[in-house]
Amino acid sequence: MIKLYYRIKDKLFYGWLVVLAFFIINIIAQGTRFSFGVFFKALASEFGLTRAETSGVYSVYMLLSCILGIVSGWAADKFSLRILMSLMGLFTGLSLILTSQAHSLWHLFVVYSFLLAIGTSGVFIVSTSIIIRWFNSKRGFAIGLATSGIGLGTTVMAPFAAYLIATLGWRMSFIVMGIISWLFIIPMALLLRKEPSEMGLLPYGAESNGGKTGGSNGAEGSNQSTGFSPSAAFQTRNFWYLCFSWLLYSLCLFMVFTHIVPHGTDTGISAMKAATILSVIGGMDIPGRLLVGKISDSAGRKAMAITCALCLAGAIIWLIYSKELWMFYLFAVVFGFCSGGLSTSSTALAGDIFGQISIGIIIGTLNAGWFLGAAIGPFIGGLVYDISNNYSLAFSMSVAAMLLVTLFLALTKRETILDRRT
Repeated sequence: MIKLYYRIKDKLFYGWLVVLAFFIINIIAQGTRFSFGVFFKALASEFGLTRAETSGVYSVYMLLSCILGIVSGWAADKFSLRILMSLMGLFTGLSLILTSQAHSLWHLFVVYSFLLAIGTSGVFIVSTSIIIRWFNSKRGFAIGLATSGIGLGTTVMAPFAAYLIATLGWRMSFIVMGIISWLFIIPMALLLRKEPSEMGLLPYGAESNGGKTGGSNGAEGSNQSTGFSPSAAFQTRNFWYLCFSWLLYSLCLFMVFTHIVPHGTDTGISAMKAATILSVIGGMDIPGRLLVGKISDSAGRKAMAITCALCLAGAIIWLIYSKELWMFYLFAVVFGFCSGGLSTSSTALAGDIFGQISIGIIIGTLNAGWFLGAAIGPFIGGLVYDISNNYSLAFSMSVAAMLLVTLFLALTKRETILDRRT
């Protein structure tokens, strides 16, 4: 690993290796998170739970992630990135392995909801905030590339989990996934560096006083990061517009992710085929992040984010009337592409608005809104189903949420003074 480190350092801007490491970490951590729907009916059957109660396990996980995500963002600004991500990988694997030994609902709340929140709540926050530090230009593309691991993780982990459950049972499936988490996340964490100055570099696209761009050695001024302090950011309307848009977007996203597999099986689709709907969403998330991220570097973050939000609303309307597998797949193509595009463009927009100096805790706090929506969405979906015995009303609420996301994004404005500190 040391030889690889120096070889890459000499030939390639190290920020791209940071992107690659986060890409792999996102595959495992986020793929595991989005696979809960595959375990949904197995857990409900094993513990005799209603759909609202089963959704509650995931909702509590997301509520805890609200707090722990902020802590992760703060820790990314203050402490060793390698130690932080290694600990998160350790807790991710430990959570999954202990979940396999759960025998009551409260066990699930402790070993899945709590421990997995420690392990995974900060992965997106840390990866995006660190990449914002490493890249001034091509920021949208770099964020899209690193977070496209979320889409690939969903594509791979959801059917893999379904296969494991079918062949080994849900308990052994959690053990296997826990071991995989340890094998991939911890080694990748050791490759990470918090900022270019640790390598004697400038951010990609930045210029030193001598006119050299990021990637050159002798990073004079490399730590001259600009941007809002947390207190200054929290006082802006932009922060709250983004916070509410992230909350409503995640409410919609996680309602769909948690309930799309049980909804598909309710219409007569087999569990394995229903799991492939998640795979299609995850697969289309990848080009959505890469293409929209790249386009947003030139066409503008705000315009791309609004376009994706409107397309998501339309896709969910289509989902309400979907009855056959091909209709679910068409929904998944549009939903996956646009959800990846919205996530990338809105995150890059936050970096553009608030700068680099405290971006970890700022994105961590924005993500608290994201996690709150992710906690509310699955529970509302399960509760509405228990009352009405279908998901039509729940998905209609998601359409309304995405229209409000569009409004909040339209209200954001680029600040004229980035280097505002208190």
